[in-house]
Amino acid sequence: MLRQKIIAYSELTRLNRPIGILLLLWPTYWALWVAGAGLPALGVFIIFTLGVIVMRSAGCAINDYADRKVDGYVARTRNRPLVRGVIRPKEALAVFAGLLLVALVLVLQLNGLTIALSLVAVVLAVTYPLGKRWHQLPQLQLGLAFGWSIPMGFAAQTGTVPAIAWVLFTANVFWTIAYDTLYAMADRMDDVKIGVKSTAILFGRFDLFIVSVLYAAALACLGALGWLSHYPAGYYLVLTLAGVLAVFIVRGAKTRTPSVCMQAFKRNNGFGALILLALMVAQF
Repeated sequence: MLRQKIIAYSELTRLNRPIGILLLLWPTYWALWVAGAGLPALGVFIIFTLGVIVMRSAGCAINDYADRKVDGYVARTRNRPLVRGVIRPKEALAVFAGLLLVALVLVLQLNGLTIALSLVAVVLAVTYPLGKRWHQLPQLQLGLAFGWSIPMGFAAQTGTVPAIAWVLFTANVFWTIAYDTLYAMADRMDDVKIGVKSTAILFGRFDLFIVSVLYAAALACLGALGWLSHYPAGYYLVLTLAGVLAVFIVRGAKTRTPSVCMQAFKRNNGFGALILLALMVAQF
């Protein structure tokens, strides 16, 4: 019984599927690496790594609570623990509240500007599940939420949020919309039936074209970051490799079946890693 409960809680918080944590960690590490000029403070690095895991898990818990009445109608989510009844709604809320408390303890170790910025992060995390019902751009809202660790990282590392932080933030927003559109394409038919909104539905038959434009916009922002920071040629070489991977990701989703869309989504872990590698090369 205890083992089943532990498994259910890991499913609720997606600790059993770390791809979401990784996609949130990459931009966090981008920011810490740039802000720390290639040598981020160890304490800040540890706090942000733990904070990403905690806040991502909290976001999943509140998302499943908000979607508990519709997840049963979607093929990909019909076996989530709240749908199966192995976790009660009030337990999911308790997990969310407990994780927020842990996140609070972590952020209180940082400076005042970072603490102030963290309030925005909480609002974005709480409201994202509702965005899928309010408007057709929930992926934009997710991009803001997943990218907010960037200004926070600069604030924690340097005490300021310079212009390059917002360039990096914008790049991450474009990237997040791109990969989460691929993710939403896997659920598109079910989402239409239950009335959940997404960019996959909004973009329609132009989905992969717009996703391609979003990848290009993300890479353009990263190119601008390199120009503003006077990065060497090696940075642009690795950035080009990321561009090649983006082409491969989009082409891999051309059949638009749920399985290939999910595979394309997961390949973005490599894209995020390549951007970090580019930033590391830029500092040497």
